[in-house]
Amino acid sequence: MKYIKYITPVLFTLLMLNSCSKQLDLSPQDTITNSQYWSQPNDLTIYVNQFYTAFPVNSGYFVSPFWADINSDDMVPGTYDKRLAGENTISTGNASWDFSRIRSVNYGLENYQRIKGLFSQLSAGVGELKFFRAYFYYGLVKLYGDVPWLSNTINIDSKELYDGRTKRNIVIDSVLADLDSAIAYLPLKASASPNRLNKECALLFKSRVALYEGTWEKYHASTPFGVNGADFQRYLQAAATASKALIDLGTAQLYIPNDPYHYFRDIFGNTDLSSNPEMLLWKKNVEALGMGLHIQGALYQGGDRGLSKSLVESFLCTDGLPISTSPLYQGDDNLTDVVTNRDPRLSQSMWVPGEPYTVKNNVVLEYFSLPWLDQTGEYRCTSGYQLAKGRTVRVELAKDDGETASIIFRYAEALLNYAEAKAELGSLTQQDVDISINKLRERVHMPDLDISAIATDPNWLYPALSPQINEIRRERRVELACEGYRLDDLERWADIDRLVGQRPLGAKFKQSDFPTLVPGSSILVNADGYIDPYQKALPAGFKFKVDRDYLLPIPQLELNLNENLDQNPGW
Repeated sequence: MKYIKYITPVLFTLLMLNSCSKQLDLSPQDTITNSQYWSQPNDLTIYVNQFYTAFPVNSGYFVSPFWADINSDDMVPGTYDKRLAGENTISTGNASWDFSRIRSVNYGLENYQRIKGLFSQLSAGVGELKFFRAYFYYGLVKLYGDVPWLSNTINIDSKELYDGRTKRNIVIDSVLADLDSAIAYLPLKASASPNRLNKECALLFKSRVALYEGTWEKYHASTPFGVNGADFQRYLQAAATASKALIDLGTAQLYIPNDPYHYFRDIFGNTDLSSNPEMLLWKKNVEALGMGLHIQGALYQGGDRGLSKSLVESFLCTDGLPISTSPLYQGDDNLTDVVTNRDPRLSQSMWVPGEPYTVKNNVVLEYFSLPWLDQTGEYRCTSGYQLAKGRTVRVELAKDDGETASIIFRYAEALLNYAEAKAELGSLTQQDVDISINKLRERVHMPDLDISAIATDPNWLYPALSPQINEIRRERRVELACEGYRLDDLERWADIDRLVGQRPLGAKFKQSDFPTLVPGSSILVNADGYIDPYQKALPAGFKFKVDRDYLLPIPQLELNLNENLDQNPGW
């Protein structure tokens, strides 16, 4: 079984490096044993280092979080997502059924007490271990639902190897308990070591986990994925409480740009975020240390993907009204019209003709003209709405092996989590909105949301739900677009149902801009003139199986080895 794959813990090269500080008479001198290792507080810090590699970073062309939303309705990749298309198989995701990192965390929790010293010298490291166990288990629950809960180090003869799966809500309760410990043990960001977990991260992550479980239980209640004994209100309240605690700490703030049309670039295109009050945790990338990354070079191209028409249309106009009702909306005949009088976050998420594309020493070398629709491979933009979020125009930072900082947790999410949890509880007040949603809108000079006077949008994605929930979900979508949150949101809202039978569309195609492209051949366009990339590949649209595909299948090998494991619905 993969969760006992590594019976002997691996302490990694980091631990070998630390052995240099041990007494010189250790025997043998080229190895280090468990009893020898756990002797000083720094041993725990070094042991925890291995888990930081689990955080998503901008480390390559396809694994950057800015491409994570290709599995949602926000982006259109060159090759459609097989899960949305209902083409997953029994082997899909099998490599994810892996408990080895959880075993390593448990090993650390069982051995740190060997270290001589005050607990105050170890508390931060223990908090990190608790956080990472919660982090790894949350990832497994999202993929598989019920999973075995292992709170101790499993060996080859452990009876727990043949336990069945633990109900997802019980696992989540244990995850939240671990996060409570992390919140108690981790220092505030101001006191934490640079680029290490802190109390603010744990509060934010607790709000994320609780919101996910609360909304999953609420919206999947009548589906095969419903939870027996569901108590979604308890989780929603936990999400609201954790996010409000972070807000009340006052140690994190939104970054306020001088120009609302540049704040995404200020945040996502920088190499050093140490002075940015919104960043709860980020990673510095140094090319000279082999930590360069390809994101800027990739964002210069089309990336064989593009924003969806649905995402672009979700941005409000500058009067606070949706495009369906605002007199300010200029239509979508061209990209300039699309962004005119719109929320500034739209023009920062997609490239617009006339925008500086490359700049050197404050001199513009190149302006963006047209999306790369007529390119091929990784250079092509699939939809006509070419991704710009995450891109810096500065030439010195836009090289292939760049050093753009990787954002792991940012404060804006806490504001969105708080507003959504309160709205789902039915207890949202204007004051709640003013300290959350309206803070996000104010920094881009958008009108405040007045929950007593929300204009009806005939194109709301969720007409059966309250106007408050519709607008809060809209705000979440536009603020976190292309950062890797969208699939989680669609899953927990049971909202992938809405995509069945649909194909994602792109921008309106203008033949005069691309005379070499032939509609129906080198580019696919629907009857209304919009780019329709999957017209031939998915003529009937997505075929996501709503009674099966919200969870991945348990690997058949695991079922063969352990008769107490049961399979997920539909598999």
